[in-house]
Amino acid sequence: MKIAIDASRAFLDKKTGIEEYTYQIVKSLRKDLKDHEVILYLRPGGKVKLEKAFSIPKKWEAREIPFKYFWTQIGMAWEFLTNSPDVLFVPAHTVPWIHPKNSVVTVHGLEYEHCPESYSLYSRWFHRFFIKKSCLWAKKIIAISENTKDDLGKMYQAPRRKIEVVYNGFTDIFKGEQEGKKPSYSYLLFIGRVEKRKNIEGIIKAFEILKKEYDYAGKLVLAGKPGYDFFKINRLIKNSDFYKDIVVKGYVSDADRLVLMKNTNLFMFPSLCEGFGLPILEAQSVGVPVVTSDMGPMDEIVNSKRMLANPHKPTDIAKVSAKLLQDKEFRKKMIIKGNENIKRFSWNKCGEETAEVLLNFKQNLK
Repeated sequence: MKIAIDASRAFLDKKTGIEEYTYQIVKSLRKDLKDHEVILYLRPGGKVKLEKAFSIPKKWEAREIPFKYFWTQIGMAWEFLTNSPDVLFVPAHTVPWIHPKNSVVTVHGLEYEHCPESYSLYSRWFHRFFIKKSCLWAKKIIAISENTKDDLGKMYQAPRRKIEVVYNGFTDIFKGEQEGKKPSYSYLLFIGRVEKRKNIEGIIKAFEILKKEYDYAGKLVLAGKPGYDFFKINRLIKNSDFYKDIVVKGYVSDADRLVLMKNTNLFMFPSLCEGFGLPILEAQSVGVPVVTSDMGPMDEIVNSKRMLANPHKPTDIAKVSAKLLQDKEFRKKMIIKGNENIKRFSWNKCGEETAEVLLNFKQNLK
C-alpha cells in the first residue's frame, strides 16, 4: 500500500504543539509502517533536516515540493494530479483540495471557534473554511481528545462514526537534554505561546493575588513566542504592581525549557481554550504540580479535578495555586498523581493507533 504523509511541519526550527505532533508522529510511524511504501512530503530544505533528525525505512521516500507559498493547496494538490497514493495522512488539519479518496486528517482543536477574539478575522476565516472542508473531504478524522470529537460533531456536523480519538503521545522529551542555567529565584511558570487564549491575563491577575493575599515571594516567568494581541499583554505587565517580578523570556530552547520546568514551584496552564495541553504532561513528567482549566480538554488530560480552576476567575486560579504551593501533603499527592497520569500517553501508542486507522483502508483496496 502506498501512503503519503504531509510532513511539512515536522522539521521547522521552532516547534509549537502541532509541529511537535507532526515530528513525533512521523518518527513513531517508522516502526508501524516500515513494510509499506511511504512518501514524506516536505517543504524545500526539508530533506536535509530529516537526515539530521532520524533515518527512515528502506521503503520510505522523502520528496520536496518546491513551493514557498500555497504549499498545500497548490503544491500538494498538483502532486496528486499525477501521483495519487492509496492513502493520504495530513497531521495538521488541512487537506489539499485535490486529494486521494482515502484521506485522513488530524484535527487538533477548534480554539478559534471557542476564543474568536484571540484570532484575526483572516485567521478565523482560514481555519474555519479549511478545517470544515478537510472534515468533509477526509474519509477518517483523527481527533486528539474526546472534547475535540464532540466539538467536530456539534459545530461542524462531522459524523461520529468518521472520527477516531487518538491522544497525543508523551515521552520524556527532556531525556538526554543538557540543562540550561538555573534561575536564582523562586518562580511560577507558564510555557506556551504568550497570547490571549492562553489566559495570560488571568495568570498575571492570579499572580498578583498570590503576592497580595497569600504572601508568595517569588516571580512569574512567561516563556514562549509572542502571539496574537501580545502588545496588550505587554501593556498589562507594565501596569502591574509587580512588574519587576514578571519575567518575559520569549522563545526558549529545549535546554532552557527543561531547567525552567524542573525548578519551578508550580506550572500554570489555565487556558481559555486548548486543543490538548501537552505542557501539562511535560510538567508532570518532571515532578511539578500543575494548575489548569476546569474545561475540556484540560480536565480530560490532567486526570484530576483537584488541579482544576475556573480560568475566568483569577481568584480561583490563585486559590488552587496557593493550596499546591502551601499544603505540602496535598502537593505531594498531586505530584504522585501526575507521575501516574503520564503513563497513559506515549508517542509509540499514538503511532500504533494512527497506523491502525491508515491501514484499515488496505482491505478496501483489494
